[in-house]
Amino acid sequence: MKYGEIVRGIFEKRINRFISEVYIDGVKLQVHVKNTGRLKELFQQGAKVLLECSDNPNRKTQFSIIAVLKDGVWVNIDSQAPNAVAFEAIKEGRIAEIGQVDLVKREVTFGASRFDLYFEQGEQKGFIEVKGVTLEIEGVAMFPDAPTTRGTKHVLELAKAAKEGYHCAILFLVQLKGCRKFVPNREMDPVFADALLKAEESGVQILAYDTMVTEDGMVLDTVVPVELIE
Repeated sequence: MKYGEIVRGIFEKRINRFISEVYIDGVKLQVHVKNTGRLKELFQQGAKVLLECSDNPNRKTQFSIIAVLKDGVWVNIDSQAPNAVAFEAIKEGRIAEIGQVDLVKREVTFGASRFDLYFEQGEQKGFIEVKGVTLEIEGVAMFPDAPTTRGTKHVLELAKAAKEGYHCAILFLVQLKGCRKFVPNREMDPVFADALLKAEESGVQILAYDTMVTEDGMVLDTVVPVELIE
């Protein structure tokens, strides 16, 4: 996945979920934040950031933050990027646990949920829900960084689909390099963590991959070990 024009900036402060103040070439500007999560461990005053420049003259903000430098590593924070990266990877057969597919579509409805990806392999049909992961603590990738009733709903709906014969997977896409494992953030959301265990028991694959984050893009890279129970 590639971005268009990218500029560097220095993070100043977050105004609300959608807007932050950033210095670009010494000028303080209000910019769009492409993630409504908390991101407190990333949005520190003085942090280096990457911003995508919009070519839409009608936008209120010209720039959007897409990545933050943390401990020398770029962390992509674009909440729309994981789905795009996963779609490319599935289409190209680069996720070994899924393999080559005949068809892949984005945003397909099943029951009361809309899953990120739908795929077909011969007569086998399946769904993949993609969760972007930006929270890293001492080399451990964690999700979620805030309680997510919507995420829990998706997990339980996937478990239902798996019981009906669909090939189902949850892909935690870690938006940085260097994590040694992935664990659910039970302290933040025990209900979500329990839902993951239930889903795995129902036959849902729980997968995690990290990504190679560059200044103008992000691509799926290598498997990250998953531990549902620490």
